[in-house]
Amino acid sequence: MSQPIPSTTSAFIHRHLTLLRSCSLRTPLRLIAHIDLDAFYAQCEMVRLNTPLTQPLAVQQWDSLIAVNYPARAFGITRMITAVEARKRCPELITQHVATFREGEGGHWRYREDAAERKGSDKVSLEPYRNESRRILGVIRGVLEGWVGRVVGGGVGEVFGGEAVGGGRYEQLVRVEKAGIDEVFVDLSALVYEVLLEKYPMLREGEAPRDLNERLPKPPTTVLEWGKEDLLVDLDVGQAEEDDPDWDDVCMLVGADIVRDVRRAIWERLKYTCSAGIARNKMMAKLGSACNKPNKQTIVRNRAVQQFLGGFPFTKIRALGGKLGKQVVEMFGTEQVGELLNVSLEQLRGKLGDETGLWLYDVIRGNEYSEVSVRTKIKSMLSTKSFRPGIKSTAQAEKWLKIFVADIYGRLLEEGVLENKRRPKVITIHWRTAGQMRSRQIPIPTGRPIDDTVLFDLGKTLLTQVVGEKNIWPCQILSLNVSGFEDGVTGNQSLDSFFRGNPGAKIAAPAAQQQGDIRQGYLHSSEPRKRRKVSDDDANNINHDHAAARSPGPIDEAEEESLFIQDNDPGHGPSHFTPTTITPVIDESALPTPQDSDDWAAIISAAQEPSFTCPRCSKSVPEPDRSEHEDWHFARDLYAQERQQHASITPPARHSTGSRGRGRRKGGSGNNDKRQSRLAF
Repeated sequence: MSQPIPSTTSAFIHRHLTLLRSCSLRTPLRLIAHIDLDAFYAQCEMVRLNTPLTQPLAVQQWDSLIAVNYPARAFGITRMITAVEARKRCPELITQHVATFREGEGGHWRYREDAAERKGSDKVSLEPYRNESRRILGVIRGVLEGWVGRVVGGGVGEVFGGEAVGGGRYEQLVRVEKAGIDEVFVDLSALVYEVLLEKYPMLREGEAPRDLNERLPKPPTTVLEWGKEDLLVDLDVGQAEEDDPDWDDVCMLVGADIVRDVRRAIWERLKYTCSAGIARNKMMAKLGSACNKPNKQTIVRNRAVQQFLGGFPFTKIRALGGKLGKQVVEMFGTEQVGELLNVSLEQLRGKLGDETGLWLYDVIRGNEYSEVSVRTKIKSMLSTKSFRPGIKSTAQAEKWLKIFVADIYGRLLEEGVLENKRRPKVITIHWRTAGQMRSRQIPIPTGRPIDDTVLFDLGKTLLTQVVGEKNIWPCQILSLNVSGFEDGVTGNQSLDSFFRGNPGAKIAAPAAQQQGDIRQGYLHSSEPRKRRKVSDDDANNINHDHAAARSPGPIDEAEEESLFIQDNDPGHGPSHFTPTTITPVIDESALPTPQDSDDWAAIISAAQEPSFTCPRCSKSVPEPDRSEHEDWHFARDLYAQERQQHASITPPARHSTGSRGRGRRKGGSGNNDKRQSRLAF
């Protein structure tokens, strides 16, 4: 009996390759990496103190631990115990307190031996960690520029050791999103596209057919050489390693090579280890980076998606760690992805509504379409302190304002405030007394440069306004916040721009037809689907534990070292889940660890920008954005009036049996419900 003749064509079409060049969210060849520093704060102290790699070390804030290195974890030390208990478990443990500012010493932070006993007079400074984060980000960019230089300039030798070349091509080929002080997402799609053209001339555009729906040729290789640190997730049932690789596998291999160079350079230049996840979207890349810590990278191939997700609780997926996740668990009696796969789309829609049900149906099948946003620039800066007992005089408050100003101004210098590259528009003071939060804000004058004197004078003006009120002492929480950052001189928006969508983050809506094997699900999906608004609800819910606050949580809660509360990533969660509280706007200086209830309360309470609730749409809008939001409503009103007037003088259109114009296109039927069982991972 004759053997079947192997196919000479790929499962992918030329359109998929073309979309890769533009970092499209809709190509199954997409390549996203999540790079996460291992126990970052602890590593910073190990590098600073030059400790051996085997030395147990934890980072302390007051009597709590905010980071624990891996040698210390072997003794059962976690961030959930006190420093005293940790030293009992491991007498050799180094507990290094974070740097602090001190009342009366101006705006200078330093490491102090007595900081743990001086909570009332000291304020945490995370500046050492921010400095290291900036250095690491610089190395990441340098390595990626080297790769760009290779594909643009024809080769630069050893990539991570080469000079950065490529000019503006870097911004075209690489997108880096700083997701926290210790983690970044990188969209490598366009760079991988260029590498593919360099390595495989058959794919070059000049040889591509006119019909973009024509299948690509098979890759000219039957074996892919993965690196020693590349941990491949086992393939789904029905797939085999002996099967010839396709172009999605080749893309993963190229991405793994790039990320390996990044990680190697960070170690060789700065002595930091990091882990990475490589997948077709941010959700799976994030989960992957946490799977095999420390110092490894996990590759989630398209043929391994269900095997990978099947062993996870879906509460680890971004936007499912809070209220929505609890709802789903209660409704279906499970929190395992593998078991939820057996629930049909109709059941999910019936229980959760059309939009949320469809989103959940897609995301547990690995279909998630949030984009990597180039937003390493922060939106606001906060410096805050809680007091027990509360401070009782203006003189004390002014001492702390001086510290806040020094803290913020140091970060403003990094943002290029002296060169007018970026500057904030608003300064706000927050004041809590007797359980009541008060705030005052004023615009920062634009006619003169910003320096620490200007900020301190503005802060004192706001302080005077607060002090003029009744019952303001003792003060339990005091903070200063600058916000409304803009890049140099910004132009005015046209009226047209308001009709491109309500200001807010958007993601592409999931679709039921793109499920199961990615090779089949994308083959005929050349049309991009509609995009919808989304709000950060469960991922930004600050009432649940720190693991959930960090979005989508790693498997090991002890690994979650990022101190971010806010997750600005708009690309997750169903759109109608609107937060009922104001989301704090916090940069990476947010004070650590929910165990430290004093400063944690300060973050949650004092970081809230003044806002108003729009009476027309009931949305909470930051005060600096109020006029733009009102302008948006005004523009929509004008547009509606014009349409009404036009309709009143325009005769009704004749019915036609031909194709309709710009009407709303119907979505897929969503009847392809593939039942799958849970797979161990």
